[in-house]
Amino acid sequence: MFVFVCAGCEAELTTPLSQVALPAHAHQSYGNGAQLPVLMESGTFAVDPEPWGPPWRLWDEIGPDEAEARGIYAPVHALSDGVPGAIVIAPGDIRGTRLVPEKSGSGGCCGLDGSGGPNMACLGCGLAVAIRIDDCSLWQAVWLVPDAVRRLPVGGADAAPLPWEELIEEGRNTPPFEPIATTGWSRLRANHYWSWSPQWEAAAGRALAHLLAASEGQPVTVPDGMAAEVFQRALDTLLPVGPLQRRAVLAGPGRPAPDAGADILLVPVHPQTGQTWPPAGPATTAYPVPLPLGVWAWMAAAPPHLPNPASGAIPRDVLHDDPLPPRPNYLFRTDPSTFKHTLVRLPAVRRPWLRNILDNLPQHRSAGLF
Repeated sequence: MFVFVCAGCEAELTTPLSQVALPAHAHQSYGNGAQLPVLMESGTFAVDPEPWGPPWRLWDEIGPDEAEARGIYAPVHALSDGVPGAIVIAPGDIRGTRLVPEKSGSGGCCGLDGSGGPNMACLGCGLAVAIRIDDCSLWQAVWLVPDAVRRLPVGGADAAPLPWEELIEEGRNTPPFEPIATTGWSRLRANHYWSWSPQWEAAAGRALAHLLAASEGQPVTVPDGMAAEVFQRALDTLLPVGPLQRRAVLAGPGRPAPDAGADILLVPVHPQTGQTWPPAGPATTAYPVPLPLGVWAWMAAAPPHLPNPASGAIPRDVLHDDPLPPRPNYLFRTDPSTFKHTLVRLPAVRRPWLRNILDNLPQHRSAGLF
């Protein structure tokens, strides 16, 4: 485990923390006026390998050569010119700091959005050490400034990452639907609504970019059930119709080994290491598409949802809820920002047909795919 200390005076700034993978939804902005929960589990931290936050440079200032050297293969509005390696923690794990009101930023609606740069200072020496984010539609978090803190080991080495089998036994899964709290209060309406999970929308944004890159411009089929509900409509719309198809299958711990005919594998990401599950056998040449473990586990194990009750008596061995759980009244939409963030970092986006999808993202949003 580690604690983070101020680079200026060595004061401890966090509780002891263990490192985990950066969540796919770390920089997600969701909905309008939505009250999102805390991003990180207490006692954990994650590191963003890329620069994040101000100062920003517009695309015209950067150009394609410098962008490609940074792993960006298509135009973006702007790129962060900050120091890479920002550390994100739960707000409850920060210690020895104070908020700096004049650094609250100007873009926040209901709280702090981090647009003004570091807004937390060390109590010991006053060094700006972190950015607190708690605005609506953003995940609540504290981002430690990488060149203002140092990481020190405490209590010996971290425990080894859990094996895949133990992770599955823990039953980690992320339900696809959840109540989203809203700002304000009224006696005439509820202070929440049922929605597709923001985590699922972000996970799908990353995975869909990889599915398109893996398609090689051919139609792609995904397994029936939640995978089809999340991906198939977008794939059928964005990819051309043709006689050749590429087949994506769910693969991972506890499932049968994928056959040699699988072109694409939907595989889980280890929540501690960030590594994708490694296939064995003939499927090692298939394209691995990453999914957060909780999303993958639900797709792999959840029974298909029946939108309408069947007629007659329910068989004794059928699992059911009474009443049925709430469900959004709209089709699944992929998170556009996560999709674009991922796609511009895949070399395949330089292909004209895939670049065309990126360039037409506003139209696809209007059509309800994003």
